[in-house]
Amino acid sequence: MRNILVASALSLIIALLGTPLAIRIFARRGYGQLIRDEGPSTHQDKRGTPTMGGAVILVGSLIGYSVAHLATLTPPTPSALLVLSLMTGLGLVGFLDDFIKIYKQRSLGLRSGAKLFGQFVVGAAFAYLVLRFPNSSGITPASPHISFLRDIGGSIGPYLFVGWALLLIMGWSNAVNLTDGLDGLATGATTLVLAAYVLIGNWQFRNSCTAFLVPNCYFVRDPLDLAVVAASVLGACVGFLWWNAPPARIFMGDTGSLALGGVLAGLAITTRTQLLLALLGGLFVIIIMSVIAQVGFFKLTRRRVFKMAPLQHHFELSGWAETTIVIRFWIISGLAVALGLGIFYVEWMPK
Repeated sequence: MRNILVASALSLIIALLGTPLAIRIFARRGYGQLIRDEGPSTHQDKRGTPTMGGAVILVGSLIGYSVAHLATLTPPTPSALLVLSLMTGLGLVGFLDDFIKIYKQRSLGLRSGAKLFGQFVVGAAFAYLVLRFPNSSGITPASPHISFLRDIGGSIGPYLFVGWALLLIMGWSNAVNLTDGLDGLATGATTLVLAAYVLIGNWQFRNSCTAFLVPNCYFVRDPLDLAVVAASVLGACVGFLWWNAPPARIFMGDTGSLALGGVLAGLAITTRTQLLLALLGGLFVIIIMSVIAQVGFFKLTRRRVFKMAPLQHHFELSGWAETTIVIRFWIISGLAVALGLGIFYVEWMPK
């Protein structure tokens, strides 16, 4: 528990104090956001706002996690290191995308194929390695199963698992990326989901099958350290949100959104809650589904379901104020997290 407190507090302080420094550095170097002309007209006022702020979240998370282990003299675990590596790798892909936008002064960075290839390489490495590194009980960071509250059904085998894990990683990284369209929206929603994973990891640790072979126990390799990972990223997001809340003084960019989507997918895979994440991250699911519906319906009928996708821009064009959309979407995210946690704990309720 001390690791969780140290990691979250330190990463929060680093992000809270480091973000204004990043704002000054990025503004001085001209690392400002470029806005697409076809977007809502109100977004033109945001042109030039410093971007790539996700680098602060990455640095704060990694330092918070590392110092927490140094302070408590505990070694890092393979599960946590793999999730942090996934987050960092996807963050680097996002950084390249952001840097190309700034360097070439255009609203599009990496080509879609190159971006997906980068996500594929990072995700495939994670999916391959996460089935290795068994502990003394033979439990690896992930298992070749689909999971909900725990592993369900039979093994799908390592090859199908790699494909399934890649689908999760690329899906969630792009879902958070699509949600990051309004000030503070993706940061706040991600914070709520990460808070849920702090609780889930801690609960799995206290009911681990390696310590207590009781009904409903969990075969998760390093649940407490995964809670430390969630806490460190949570703290960094809260510190960053102070400056990213409407009106944002800095944007996380793809550096942050791809990294945060990756850490959510990584936590879901290593805590054996892959399908539960669809409930916890319900807002992200709604937003990515709005894009799929918009594109699919337009290709079939040449007509649109929404005024603009992702969904938050539809409400902007319908006349909703940006802060109204952000707060109401945060409420939806909070309700989704509450539903997911309720289902996670329901099997422990007295019968």
